[in-house]
Amino acid sequence: MDLLGGLWHLLNFFAPAAGIGLFASLLTKLAWRRELRGVAWTRLWLAAFAGAALAGLGGLLLFGRDGKMATYVAMVLACAVSLWWLAFGAGRR
Repeated sequence: MDLLGGLWHLLNFFAPAAGIGLFASLLTKLAWRRELRGVAWTRLWLAAFAGAALAGLGGLLLFGRDGKMATYVAMVLACAVSLWWLAFGAGRR
């Protein structure tokens, strides 16, 4: 595999985490706009992306391959917990 092929593999591995993070952060900002007035949506996205990406890496290490439904469930849960932590938990203080 050449460098460009490796880059595409890496980008495609993190694309679901970026998409879930973007969708969830925008919905979170929309649903709780008064409570999250002082929090930028990019900060929410970064937290959601980081949680989902770590769950994706954990699933890859645990199962030895990408694309398992259990990994995607873990990504959604990690994204939700990351957003909650940043928006309403100890991350907001």
